[in-house]
Amino acid sequence: MLMRDVLIHRIHKGMREDEKIFLLTADMGAPALDRLLVEFPDRCINVGIAEQNLVSVATGLSLEGFTVFAYGIAPFITMRAYDQTRVGLSLLSHLRALNVILLGVGVGFSYEVSGPTHHCVEDLTIMRLLPNMAVCSPGDGATVEAFYEFALTEPGPKYLRLDAKPAPAIYESISEVDFRRGFHEFPGSGDACIVSTGYPTQRALRLREEMEREGVRIGVVDMFLLQPMDDAALAKVLYKYRRIFSFEESFIGKGGLDALVSNVLRRFGVPATLESFGLSGGYVFENGGREHLYRVYGMDDESILGRLRSVPSPPFRIPA
Repeated sequence: MLMRDVLIHRIHKGMREDEKIFLLTADMGAPALDRLLVEFPDRCINVGIAEQNLVSVATGLSLEGFTVFAYGIAPFITMRAYDQTRVGLSLLSHLRALNVILLGVGVGFSYEVSGPTHHCVEDLTIMRLLPNMAVCSPGDGATVEAFYEFALTEPGPKYLRLDAKPAPAIYESISEVDFRRGFHEFPGSGDACIVSTGYPTQRALRLREEMEREGVRIGVVDMFLLQPMDDAALAKVLYKYRRIFSFEESFIGKGGLDALVSNVLRRFGVPATLESFGLSGGYVFENGGREHLYRVYGMDDESILGRLRSVPSPPFRIPA
């Protein structure tokens, strides 16, 4: 299913049970969303193509005691409305209780054919920078459902990154997701581990299967809550490996997932090397779809498999 539809279904159910839940949209349409607009015309509001106003209205409603989901296209709800988010949510939440959940759909390359204006590859860095801002980057629908429960009970502003493409299941049910821990490990028995977030986790698990066919088990860590997170628990997991690969649809060396992992390795003295897969250089303007963009940036399957196969120490083999 689309992550968006999983979340809107949960919000729909929640709005029937709790009159304090609002959903605001910046002129975004979807069949699931249209049903909310009809059923809850007083609490489901289209503010138009005005993301700055979307965040400001959401902040005002939250200050009156409402839980507000604010829905828009990811690069615009983050970057176009960054000043309103910084002042109205991050800064104000130091002083007042509020619960605003920014929903950004189309993160990474998921609006692949729309070009770099609609690719959202900077948001991990800029949203993690904000104090008090929870940042969630799910890889499937079960993780989105777990985030919804977290969003209702945890105070403060939050940003949820939603891929625009249908996502296969990573977890069979919400019960498998320990959301407050911030990550889930698919353990390996070799020296290498991929730490990924969002859609790249889907690809990391596919690469893990390919390596298993070659007789090597690698670890995969799905990072779905990048802020706040249990740094010590992540360090304990990574301590088992000698080579860590971070994998993200965002610029590397700019404060994204690779910076998070690097800080954990440094702070806890984890004796592992870190290699990063993500965007380096600048923007790509030619249209070739998501696979083409992965090849351009050297983050396609063969490039990553080549690095995984080059693990210098002999890996543990899967018993025959």
